[in-house]
Amino acid sequence: MSVDGLLTAGTAREGIEVAAEARELVAGLLDAPWGQVSPSPYETGRLVGLAPWLAGHAERLGFLLAVQRPDGGWGAPGGYALVPTLSAVEGLLAELRREPAGPDHDVLARAADHGIEALRHWSRADGGPVLPDMPAIELIVPSLVSLINGHLEESGNGERLDLPRGMDGAKLSAVHARVASGAPIPPKLVHALEVAGEAAIGAPGVAPSPIAAGDARASTARFVSARTATIIPEPSRRTGSPPGAFATIGASPAAGAAWLGAEGGRDPANPVRRYLEEVAVRSGGPVPCALPITVFERGWTLSWLRRAGIPVDVPPELVTSLEDGIGPAGVAAGAGLPPDADTTAVALYALALLGAPREPDSLWAYETDTHFCTWTGEEGASPTVNAHVLDAFGEYRRLVPGSSLRYRAAMDKLSAWLRGCQRAEGSWLDRWHASPYYATACCALALEDHGGEESAGAVCGAVRWLLDTQHEDGSWGRWRGTAEETAYALQTLLLTRPAAGERRTEAVERGYRFLLGAVTDRGVAIDAPALWHDKDLYLPVTVVGAAVLGALSLARRALSTMAGGPAW
Repeated sequence: MSVDGLLTAGTAREGIEVAAEARELVAGLLDAPWGQVSPSPYETGRLVGLAPWLAGHAERLGFLLAVQRPDGGWGAPGGYALVPTLSAVEGLLAELRREPAGPDHDVLARAADHGIEALRHWSRADGGPVLPDMPAIELIVPSLVSLINGHLEESGNGERLDLPRGMDGAKLSAVHARVASGAPIPPKLVHALEVAGEAAIGAPGVAPSPIAAGDARASTARFVSARTATIIPEPSRRTGSPPGAFATIGASPAAGAAWLGAEGGRDPANPVRRYLEEVAVRSGGPVPCALPITVFERGWTLSWLRRAGIPVDVPPELVTSLEDGIGPAGVAAGAGLPPDADTTAVALYALALLGAPREPDSLWAYETDTHFCTWTGEEGASPTVNAHVLDAFGEYRRLVPGSSLRYRAAMDKLSAWLRGCQRAEGSWLDRWHASPYYATACCALALEDHGGEESAGAVCGAVRWLLDTQHEDGSWGRWRGTAEETAYALQTLLLTRPAAGERRTEAVERGYRFLLGAVTDRGVAIDAPALWHDKDLYLPVTVVGAAVLGALSLARRALSTMAGGPAW
């Protein structure tokens, strides 16, 4: 198909007014300030096991049954399946111990047995699955294996599960002791407080984090109980909620349920219980790993839209929310989470793109001798975090030329470190996303914009890798072609220096054609798998929507240029 034909077909297929849809995304940032996140089999399984008293319990069971894979597991391929499968199995076994025999019991038992078979099969495989670098995985896996083995011993249902090779319970034992002692708990550990077992109940070293009144606009959702066919009333239908109405434990439903205990804190006005009820209502029963994600969602969404040059007005309230949240240690992704360099850098970068640059000096708290850490004491390092810090420093220096030379020195250090992290074939991998296409987009675009001529080779290497890994249908993707990963690839190809000539042009045409077929007429991905790292993989719906709209806009403009003249 010619470029002219592709554009004509695209206009008919999409009906997408990218700027209008971008405005809708931005409006949604205010309308749903907690954020939009996909439900997690891991987190939902934890609520099934820990909080049968919470509204939406039947819906959570139904969700687990519905998303079980044919092989008996839950979640994404390979090692990504271990944590959600352990959680779902434990939740179902806990439910079976509570439920009397009956049709529902038999359905749940078959699902649990199938999951246990999958876990045993994986453990017998040579070396077991390669486990991804996920938050708290070294604590979650021993905790769930112990719980499942307790259920198996109680029921006499076969052999115990073994821990994966190289993993033991030493760190988990230390966490249990720390929580039981009453000592303050590191904020990043609070996000996975459920691993502490009974010691988590009312743990004195954990303080609930109130959600600001402005970020607690109540849901008006209702959902129907699958078992009783009755409406479960939402706990907080209000036009606004008083301060302190909601509070989180580590922005995690599972951590909140563990802290409240088996009876749910008894008091229905308890802010943590109200938070759990609100999350369950908003999501129809199943729950995400983290909520709220207010600053994370706003920073990433606005950055993708503005970087792609989409003309969208941003309400002053959104700009103020980013400005006011940044303190000496930066800003957290949402209430209950610790500040981190990634969210801070992206918020600062978004502010600069919005014409409201703020001194990025809070990022110095995360500097190490070689790179910038996500948070103090991080085990490992993240290329995308460092790419975002490079973006923040570089955009600030562009807008404020007389700024400290310390930023320039840091940019040189960051650029060299990122170049050193690049894989031989031209891609990057990262600990906060399953796909190399996300990591490569973040790193290549930061180096293109702020890495200097020394980074030209690295950027060209990334482009070559993208051209080499495009699928036959025009898509890009780690496991299969997806709209999200294709959007990252297109943005990288279209926002970096021209290279590869006709080959790049052809790749953009094919990628754009795939993307048109992978979204609705509003530019929303039809099939969007969870690819972002938390305790389980998750999908930040609005963030991915912004990346897709940005790619559509860039590709459309580039193809229009090709149709009327030179390729770039």
